Amino acid sequence: MQRSYAAEYPLQDNPHTFYGGMLNCLGACFGFIGSIPICPCFPNPYKRVEQGYVGLISQFGKFYKYVDPGLVKVNVFTENVTRVDVKIQITEIPHQYIMTKDNVYVQIFSVIYWHVVDPYQAMFGIADVRKALIERTQTTLRHTLGTRVLQDCIENREAIAFEIKEIIDEPAKNWGVKVESILIKDIVFSKELQESLSSAAQQKRIGESKVIAAQAEVDAAKLMRQAAELLNSPAAMQIRYLETMSSMSKASGTKVIFMPYSSTDGGIPGATFGTSSSYGGDASSSHSNKKIDPIKASVYEQIADQH
Repeated sequence: MQRSYAAEYPLQDNPHTFYGGMLNCLGACFGFIGSIPICPCFPNPYKRVEQGYVGLISQFGKFYKYVDPGLVKVNVFTENVTRVDVKIQITEIPHQYIMTKDNVYVQIFSVIYWHVVDPYQAMFGIADVRKALIERTQTTLRHTLGTRVLQDCIENREAIAFEIKEIIDEPAKNWGVKVESILIKDIVFSKELQESLSSAAQQKRIGESKVIAAQAEVDAAKLMRQAAELLNSPAAMQIRYLETMSSMSKASGTKVIFMPYSSTDGGIPGATFGTSSSYGGDASSSHSNKKIDPIKASVYEQIADQH
């Protein structure tokens, strides 16, 4: 429900008593006749105050009474009603260019939410309360953002808006209004600044991708080094030697395989050499496989002993 403002402040005696009394009498008479629906030629003394408004009644130009929404009777010659909107107002602040602390020009779009709490002060204490709020907000916004760097302005919009509200509250109270909140809607950069920020972000992404690629190359080199160290061991060399022998024995044609033996460097114990021909490939292969299987078993035993 709307807050009630109904109140009356008695007026002092009018120095022009006779003239004032005569006008009051005539106004009451004409108003009485005008209140009859069939007499439209006379002014109607009943005035309507809409919901969301407060009526301020003045007599001979001097305020003396608040009235709430509804039908109000006034003297048609000596009194008049001024309606004051007490709903929350949403006022766009004209956009303005502001230079931040780090010498960057930005365009600011903002809005202010406010409402009247003292209808008398808002109506008779200041010529244009809306314009006064806009001008005060623009000045405070320019001063506040001018003391901050661009990054701070972008990241702390709400804190800046609250700071501006705290500054405006005191003069707004003297004007009979209360500032509910201030919203910084948008911060627009110039085209040159947008291109500069976009280029910086792109260069940063390129640098990060290069770092990732370099790290991947380092990791791959480490893995290749570890693999080389593992393959360089005697046991690994024996396995590769045996795998080569196995693949050679399966191929057709005549081959001579030398199988050296060394008791100190991990040689292949019990190894012999054999030959195979294209005409007897199957028999030779089966014979060679019979020789290799025990050798592999011996190598695997050596690897197990090393680990």
